[in-house]
Amino acid sequence: MKYFVGIDIGSTSIKITIIDENKNLVGYKISASGSMFYKYAQETLNQLLDELNIDTNDIVYTVSTGYGRKLYKEADENISEITANAVGARAAAKDFGEIKTIINIGGQDSKAISLDNEGNVTNFAMNDRCAAGTGKFLDVVALKLEMDVDELGEHHFKSTGTPLSVSSTCAVFAESEIIGLLGNNHTVEDIVCGVHYSIAKRIVKLVKRVGIKKGIYFDGGPAMNEGLVNAIENEIGERIFIPQYPQITTSFGAAIIGVDSYNYEKEAI
Repeated sequence: MKYFVGIDIGSTSIKITIIDENKNLVGYKISASGSMFYKYAQETLNQLLDELNIDTNDIVYTVSTGYGRKLYKEADENISEITANAVGARAAAKDFGEIKTIINIGGQDSKAISLDNEGNVTNFAMNDRCAAGTGKFLDVVALKLEMDVDELGEHHFKSTGTPLSVSSTCAVFAESEIIGLLGNNHTVEDIVCGVHYSIAKRIVKLVKRVGIKKGIYFDGGPAMNEGLVNAIENEIGERIFIPQYPQITTSFGAAIIGVDSYNYEKEAI
């Protein structure tokens, strides 16, 4: 069996996906990026190969993508995360229907991608200048509210009032705003709900820059937060598809591109 690797080296985490020659998911692993992107990417890949009992010689093509893609010298190819995300989203959502709009929220940036009927990227917009509206912001909020980030979703649905306004466009100022809301005896649930709607409003503005089209796909770690998903769906007025493994869409897409590149090279010989 031939195997293909997609390595997404992001600013906060490394996602590695392995698929077979039929583009079926074999396994994946996620680790923190740390300060030595190449070292941690290599260690994560070796750990995944060990867990799956796959020999290194059975890996026939590797594609790197993401913030640190060019640092992984062993890759046969490196590609833009926008392209990899689009390919991965269409493959992951093949049973859902046609994907036309992708929302990606990463650790330190957020993206909106528009696709045509063939899955080609026609436009994209990115916010990488401020942590507000990113996974990092949710980490800060959870820390300030003394809970795990995984708990934010369940608190969202316990809110009984109108979502509180968290209007600051900077994560640092928003943190101060949250402290003020706690000081005014607002409940944690109402604050969490307000934070989710604050992020949702920013995301919808980003999506409007590329044009909102039905067939919306949401990936990245924050897509596992059901409260945030609920807020974005309410703000955008459309159902959103969440993949089974939202953190690995881009590395999955990179691996798929690897299969296509390998087959193309074989035919060209």
